Amino acid sequence: MTGAVDDHQVAATAARLAGDALLELRAAGATGAEGDRRADDLILGFLREHRPHDAILSEESKDDPARLTADRVWIVDPLDGTREFGEEGRTDWAVHVALVDGEGVPVAAAVALPAQGVVLSTADPPALAPAAGGPVRILVSRTRPPALATALAEALDGTLVPMGSAGAKTMAVVQGAADVYAHGGGQYEWDSAAPVGVARAAGCHCSRLDGSPLRYNRPDPYLPDLLVCRPELAGRVLAAVAEVG
Repeated sequence: MTGAVDDHQVAATAARLAGDALLELRAAGATGAEGDRRADDLILGFLREHRPHDAILSEESKDDPARLTADRVWIVDPLDGTREFGEEGRTDWAVHVALVDGEGVPVAAAVALPAQGVVLSTADPPALAPAAGGPVRILVSRTRPPALATALAEALDGTLVPMGSAGAKTMAVVQGAADVYAHGGGQYEWDSAAPVGVARAAGCHCSRLDGSPLRYNRPDPYLPDLLVCRPELAGRVLAAVAEVG
């Protein structure tokens, strides 16, 4: 990369580079662990070259407490959906790169879906797909379906859409393949920082399950719950979440 670049371009380029490398590794039969390490090395190397003074929190690297006093922190998941990456033909895995400010808000973000040939980012914010009509489509883990999703489907007369990684699920709302992603089973900041940054830029509702704001770069990176949905459904979904507990 040459010339002046903004944070949005840095996020998008880092995610794309890692995604391209992961496709090559996958074709060569690499394991998910190998993919994690290679993508982490690529992204962190790129960020250190282009944003050498910023802090980094990555799933695959040792946490540096210096990030807690930094005004600019990159939050990275080099391979979200390791299980799906290792299964031939699956496209529901992702690369997450986000920059959060001193208030813990994602201000630049990119989610690469390498097997789909797509990078969605705040460099060129995607338009939220038009409403599909019909039953509300609620995303659910294909391997660990939580009770919350089933209860919401019943409360909203909706249908469940199984899918892999958190990034793929969140982008499915943006892309129009689903309407609601409600997660209550516990995640970490790197699972949602970049997806939330992109989804918010596209016009989605993004919050905790109680409707409170999502904040990142906390001392404990565990983030228990998340709601991303079409904005016109937010009131209904939040009310249903409160009802089903």
